[in-house]
Amino acid sequence: MTSPKTVVRRWIAAFNAADPDALAALYREDAVNHQAAPEPLTGRDAIRAAFAAATTTECLPENLFEDGEWAILEWRDSEGRHACTLFHIIDKQIALQRDFNAA
Repeated sequence: MTSPKTVVRRWIAAFNAADPDALAALYREDAVNHQAAPEPLTGRDAIRAAFAAATTTECLPENLFEDGEWAILEWRDSEGRHACTLFHIIDKQIALQRDFNAA
């Protein structure tokens, strides 16, 4: 069984490699991503396109927690900004992602 932490570790590796195809493969076809976009992104193709267009940065994990189907990643980027991301993992894929950014 693949744990939510394992999926998030794969997400971190794909994010840091700036690999939108590897990132998109981690999401369910009908996934919802509440990230930097003004409206949530729905669907793997929309999520992939957003990652492909994003400015390259690095995800530097600080804490990674897991509870059931959920994983919580506390991280900072290469510019020192902090964020917390919630991931709902269903059947080894991300169904929901929601980011919270600190000022």
